[in-house]
Amino acid sequence: MHNASRVSALVQTIRSASTSAIRGTQQIPRWKRLAGSASILTIGCGAAIAIEELRPIRADDLELHPAQFPWSHNGLLDAFDHSSIRRGHQVYQQVCAACHSLERVAYRNLVGVCYNESEAKELAGETQVLDGPDDNGNMFKRPGKLADYFPSPFPNEEAARASNNGAYPPDLSLIIKARHGREDYVFALLTGYCDPPAGVEIRDGLYYNPYFPGQAIAMAPPLYDDQIEYDDGTPATMSQMAKDVVTFLTWCAEPEHDDRKRMGMKAIMILSFVASGLFYFKRHKWSTLKSRVVMFKPSH
Repeated sequence: MHNASRVSALVQTIRSASTSAIRGTQQIPRWKRLAGSASILTIGCGAAIAIEELRPIRADDLELHPAQFPWSHNGLLDAFDHSSIRRGHQVYQQVCAACHSLERVAYRNLVGVCYNESEAKELAGETQVLDGPDDNGNMFKRPGKLADYFPSPFPNEEAARASNNGAYPPDLSLIIKARHGREDYVFALLTGYCDPPAGVEIRDGLYYNPYFPGQAIAMAPPLYDDQIEYDDGTPATMSQMAKDVVTFLTWCAEPEHDDRKRMGMKAIMILSFVASGLFYFKRHKWSTLKSRVVMFKPSH
């Protein structure tokens, strides 16, 4: 009884305090409450503007961010366009391979993706691979095999820089993953060359591209209309070649893309059946506990 009276007194005190606070608030004129809210809002906006004005300008704030393009493989269950991968390899082989390496991709990786085995062997055989040593300790060159990786256009980084006015052409094996914006950035970079705006000077040997950090890039415009002739007869416009080579490079960076989505679909289906069985088992085991009635019968 003593504890119950203490609890009742505490509840009564809290109620009276709440009532007093409400009455105190109601006694403040409405215009003062509105003025106070407006003052707080004004101070907050002014502080936000001041912070934004004092924030230092970063180099990437001046870059033009690429648009988001509807790539056919970006859907939850969408696979690569393998015809586009084949055309993209053709663009890489005839245009990009002159400067950029693809060191993490072997000719055997092309089998079943965009070429059959005989076609991939023929492509590999067109290259000369440094091998050895032979029985006399000498290095020699031989025709490429399916197990060989794509050859680099330069023997080392110094030779690559010497051939490109000091600029080092990056390896393209993981270039899609290595750039913010992924496919959108690379596509915009390939198709975004234009004349510099008034007041912007680009020194000799560089080209203006608003999507590149600093807007001055050492790589000349690599693509132009009808530069190559596709094997399947697709018109080789600049945007078509850029789209195809970006699709090919995306596959190079994620060759497990299609298998991963296929395995994910199978896992979701299997786990759905497992979840249904577990739900039924849970309902069955707990039904006796949830349906029982607990009654209290006093002894007197």
